[in-house]
Amino acid sequence: MKAVVTTGMGGYEHLQYQDVPVPEVLPGTVLLKVLSAGINATDINTRLGWYDASVTKGTHAVSTNDSKAITEGGWNKKTSFPLIQGTDCCGLVVSVGSPEDEVLLARRVLVRPCMRTSGWGSLETAWLGSDCNGAFAEYVCVSSGEVFPIDCNWSDVELGTIPCSYGTAENMLHRSSVSGNDVVLVRGASGGVGSAVVQLAKRRGAKVIAVTSCAKQKDVAALGADRVLTREEVVSGVLPDTSVDVVVDTVAGPAFGEMLNLLKRGGRLVTSGAIAGAQVSIDLRRLYLKDLKLIGCTAWDEPVFSNLISYIEHGEIRPLLAGVHPLEHIVEAQRAFSRKQHIGKLVLVPPQVG
Repeated sequence: MKAVVTTGMGGYEHLQYQDVPVPEVLPGTVLLKVLSAGINATDINTRLGWYDASVTKGTHAVSTNDSKAITEGGWNKKTSFPLIQGTDCCGLVVSVGSPEDEVLLARRVLVRPCMRTSGWGSLETAWLGSDCNGAFAEYVCVSSGEVFPIDCNWSDVELGTIPCSYGTAENMLHRSSVSGNDVVLVRGASGGVGSAVVQLAKRRGAKVIAVTSCAKQKDVAALGADRVLTREEVVSGVLPDTSVDVVVDTVAGPAFGEMLNLLKRGGRLVTSGAIAGAQVSIDLRRLYLKDLKLIGCTAWDEPVFSNLISYIEHGEIRPLLAGVHPLEHIVEAQRAFSRKQHIGKLVLVPPQVG
């Protein structure tokens, strides 16, 4: 089969489109023909080694020169190369390793990319495309417990926008217990996760204040945000202190500490990213004197992915497809992703043969 193999940390030259063996189907696993695979920041960050503790820059500032000095780079452990990346997968079940999974044959499915490897009582995870081979290929083999059949009228590429971004977004809202009584501030609202948060928070009935660039304000407003502010407006004090219940943050960077001022007493700040820089400064007095909760999210909770399947099947959210590229054009697609001129997700499509 054809696949994009990431051969090491560094530049686009490490993305090799080549022939590799079709994965072996073992008991308890299923083989999927990949129908679409979304692009995520983690694909690029893993290749560049941004997750290494030695990196202090934001994701936009890390270069291939930085990668040369990085020794670890992975989410949970040292990334093992060569690796087939691809965290998002919409696929068709074409083979199963156990008789009890035959009910899945010929079903269109989404793969839950965050796998709780030691059960729901542990936060240990393995991620598709980071800790094991992923969906940047014609076929991928995954545990049968991580595939979710879906019945809807969305196209394959629309479904390919969902797993990582929407799962991460729903997990943050779940962990921070967002409800219809909350005012939620969303930083990075035009990105894959941020745009999902806007939709999913509105679905819960919350009032949403979205933060984005001036150029993307109209697009973000169209997602349902009650108010859209630029980054400059937020840091200049347009919002009064103690005016929001929850801050959902994938940005971090210099303005991170100021978000504590905006939170009401007992408010929650939930984070799953740091694209503007992971090294932040906060005033701990704001944290403890206001009885705030600071919540970090990586491992998804059990209801999250089944919730998403239900929302799609009941028409409660919509896909944000920004563009589609053939798998062999992954470099062009990742360049477009890194320019950040789009809203939502870019999706890759492998060759559809047979």
